[in-house]
Amino acid sequence: MAKNTSSSAFRKIDIDQYNEDNFKEDEAEQAVPTGPDEGEVCALLNQARYVEALKHVLNNAPLGSTDQQVKDNALSLTLKVLIAVKSAQIEEVVGNLSLDDIDILMKYIYRGFEYPSEGSSGHLLLWHEKAFNIGGAGSIVRVLSDRMKV
Repeated sequence: MAKNTSSSAFRKIDIDQYNEDNFKEDEAEQAVPTGPDEGEVCALLNQARYVEALKHVLNNAPLGSTDQQVKDNALSLTLKVLIAVKSAQIEEVVGNLSLDDIDILMKYIYRGFEYPSEGSSGHLLLWHEKAFNIGGAGSIVRVLSDRMKV
């Protein structure tokens, strides 16, 4: 027989911590993303360096941020870059992006569809077509299933 049967210390152990099926949120990075630098992006746009401007916006996207204002500012800046690119140059610009950049671009395109402005929907459809030609259906699936929103 057990010697100390009145002890309840065993009840303080959290056995659920050892269960592999428990869902835990992905831990966000400790550094809070601030989004792209508007001054630098505007300077690149004024010099007609659209590829560099788009890469800067996509590489500094606030994916892990919980601050909606930062995300909205990054969206407006990204849409500014996308609309500045002429329709004939879209394919060239998208061709210079990596697959990860195309996935982030698709996130911004879908977010732009959520909040359309005057004339932006048709331009975003052109961007979507060109990004889909390179990224394929996998890009769309990755964007729609990703929990890190822009």
